[in-house]
Amino acid sequence: MNTIKTVILSLIAGAVGAFIVTQNSDNNIQVDSIQLVEHEVPETNQYISSVSYSSLIPNENFVVASEKSTGSVVFIQTLSEVEYRTGGWMDWFFEPRSSQRVGSGSGVVFSNDGYIVTNNHVIMDADEITVIAGKRSYKAELVGRDPSSDLAVIKIDSDELPAIEKANSEEVKVGEWVLAVGNPFNLTSTVTAGIVSAKGRNINILRDKFPIESFIQTDAAINPGNSGGALVNSNGKLIGINTAILSRTGSYAGYGFAIPVNIVNKVFNDLVKYGEVQKAFTGAEFIDIDSEIASRISVQDLDGVLIADIKDGSASDKAGLKKRDVIRKVNGKQIMSKAHLEELIAKSYPGDAFQIVAERDGNMINKTLTLTNREGTTSIITRDIYYADELEARFERVSKVERDLLGIESGVKVIDFKNNGFFANLGIPKGFIITQINNKSIQKPEELAQTLQNIRGRFDIIGINESGRKVYYPFRR
Repeated sequence: MNTIKTVILSLIAGAVGAFIVTQNSDNNIQVDSIQLVEHEVPETNQYISSVSYSSLIPNENFVVASEKSTGSVVFIQTLSEVEYRTGGWMDWFFEPRSSQRVGSGSGVVFSNDGYIVTNNHVIMDADEITVIAGKRSYKAELVGRDPSSDLAVIKIDSDELPAIEKANSEEVKVGEWVLAVGNPFNLTSTVTAGIVSAKGRNINILRDKFPIESFIQTDAAINPGNSGGALVNSNGKLIGINTAILSRTGSYAGYGFAIPVNIVNKVFNDLVKYGEVQKAFTGAEFIDIDSEIASRISVQDLDGVLIADIKDGSASDKAGLKKRDVIRKVNGKQIMSKAHLEELIAKSYPGDAFQIVAERDGNMINKTLTLTNREGTTSIITRDIYYADELEARFERVSKVERDLLGIESGVKVIDFKNNGFFANLGIPKGFIITQINNKSIQKPEELAQTLQNIRGRFDIIGINESGRKVYYPFRR
């Protein structure tokens, strides 16, 4: 009897369920095999919306944009000599092991006389750089690099490659279609499409004391090997240099980031003309304003940036700005974020004047800020790198801006050195700042070279590593 009841109830439940499914399926709209279903709770039991696949296809002609840009994007291969050390006492008795490391990336032809822009991390520490365009390969020379923007310029002896056409990155709009052109996974001349997802992104990836981060964010697929490649608009014009991806695996996971072409233009022109980027400094530290900060400083508008600190005697100090001032406008432009302000500074030169509107204690004030260079002046600066023959290494004096940042009075930075040379055998890394030898301050590269050449017995080298920490190196000669 119980079995019969169970069977009857099952038949009734199945019939009711089939009726409900049939009724609900009438409300589902299916177009081109793409169905988008959303659920909203608790206002309605079920909210269903459908999107046509054809509506996701842009009207832009990507074929024309691809044809215009792919010829200006090249494949870059690098070869580096790498030494391996144990870091212990065995280094005193055995020669370090060495091997060759091969790297790759992309580059963009920036001018018709063979100048190419790429990422600094693509060519960093490379002993040989090869550019491959189509079926031809060229040996490239390093013109200059800028770690603060992760850009570098190389040159090949050729005028056959077409320079890419540039757009104005300030005119780029969120939501517009873009193409990423590069060489991911060694697959040359690859093109992917997406949109501009955001502008002015600061993602804190550049390991430099003065990083410039105001990235264009895109969902066009960017993978390893795309670094240094082009981000172009639907007209095939360059709007940015692809640099980074947001990923937990090392491969594309939804978002990539590109350096705006307006910043690239300035870095390129400076490196070609001066060999160094003419960076402009304000002498102030800025932070974005969130609800908590706004409450603490009693402001209502979350746009703009807060001045968190000002160096004594700096450009901001001389302009009459103060800590806790909120910068609202620069040269008539509304400042939306720290990244936005830093992008304006990155495109400026020492000596340029900023007309600033700032909020202080609820009142608007006007100030004129004249930007300075890394030595605190407004003149053009060229790098003065000293080569020490006996040490087989290159050094430069640390700039005033960097000395102020690190809280040191003097120092000499290690630029690079020859493998197996005297200085290389000390095991001191590139980028290290030597401040003292045997407790004697080091002021100039020439003084450092002379001291190391003449020293005998036990000696200590003291300095600052790239993380800003004080480090001691004990030696005996």
